[in-house]
Amino acid sequence: MKFNYQARDAKGQTQIGQVEASSQDAALEVLSRSSLYVTLLEEAAKKPVYAKRISFFEKVSVKDVMLFSRQLAIMFKSQVSLLEALRTLAVQTKNQSFKEKIFDMAEQVEAGTPLSQALALHSAIFSPFYIAMAKSGEASGTLAKSLEYLADHLSREYELTSRVRGALVYPAFVVAVAFLVLFLMMFFVIPNMTKVLEGLGQQLPLLTRIVISTADFLRSKWWLLLLLLALSGTFLFRYVRTPEGKRFLNSAFLSFPLLGPLLSMVYLARFAENLSTLVAGGIPIVQALDITGSVVGNTVYRKIISEARDEVKKGRNISEVLQRHPKEFPPLFTQMVLVGEKSGTLDTSLLNIVEFYQKEVARTVDSFLSLIEPMLIVVLGLMIGGLMASVLLPLYQISAL
Repeated sequence: MKFNYQARDAKGQTQIGQVEASSQDAALEVLSRSSLYVTLLEEAAKKPVYAKRISFFEKVSVKDVMLFSRQLAIMFKSQVSLLEALRTLAVQTKNQSFKEKIFDMAEQVEAGTPLSQALALHSAIFSPFYIAMAKSGEASGTLAKSLEYLADHLSREYELTSRVRGALVYPAFVVAVAFLVLFLMMFFVIPNMTKVLEGLGQQLPLLTRIVISTADFLRSKWWLLLLLLALSGTFLFRYVRTPEGKRFLNSAFLSFPLLGPLLSMVYLARFAENLSTLVAGGIPIVQALDITGSVVGNTVYRKIISEARDEVKKGRNISEVLQRHPKEFPPLFTQMVLVGEKSGTLDTSLLNIVEFYQKEVARTVDSFLSLIEPMLIVVLGLMIGGLMASVLLPLYQISAL
């Protein structure tokens, strides 16, 4: 249930907002724990359909979970009870969808449910890795430390993902601008120039005739092209949601000349860090591999990790499986895992791998940007230059006569 409230804080300032709780008494308790003196509390009226929020635009991001973990760890270390910490975070969370989930977890914890089980009820937000770390922290009495590590881990993941996405923003922007320029030329510039060129009474060059024919086709059959794009987009969208489509897409991305090596390093760093953390947290190696495979983010690597999990159940080493896949797991990675297994310091060896690949990702992103910029400039220059040449060539022919 949702309640609208009006209250005063410790400084006497008025606050107005909305809180979610199971009852009015529970809402009063939540607000009082936040050091608010309630002056008005009433159940929120149901909104009409047109006024209801669209939950699609309130997706819980990695940044939201990262901030939640960091703040929960700080409050827990400051001797604030878990229940009170969850309720306080729920009140101050701006994302309405995440607010509801935190309130639900608070009610579960109040009923005696461990935090890890409350987190598991919202597996769409909290990954198996996150839940396993919380469970490990509960078992060892170091939940605050586990939450703090999870916040650091999510921060690194967020930074790494943002860096890769940032490397793709510039090329995507340039390509979008190029298509816009081509659209304007094909639909507005070329048709006007065609009337002038055809009025000259001269045999037009081959390049000019090709450009004019292409422009005529696009103007007359634009609806067909749009229909084909819509059908292709729908098919691809449905296909990539199937297991076969995901495998094909993940494999195709890894095969791209520049993007593939970059993504491979991201997955290797993610695999090494997650496995290292779970092993150091006391999670059995088979369960750690199972969890790591579910959060690695690529079906190709997930299949190999599942294979390693099955082989470990039979008493074999992880490195034996990784050696069978040198394309996905380079010899350096496999060798470090082998050394960790022999010396009993697998978690430490994996952390060294993480540090190495994180630096490699940063270097590769910089190299990728330095290469892609001149390549795009050359390609776009050739495209625009070709269009301009198709217009200017007939004029040069006339002036030469």
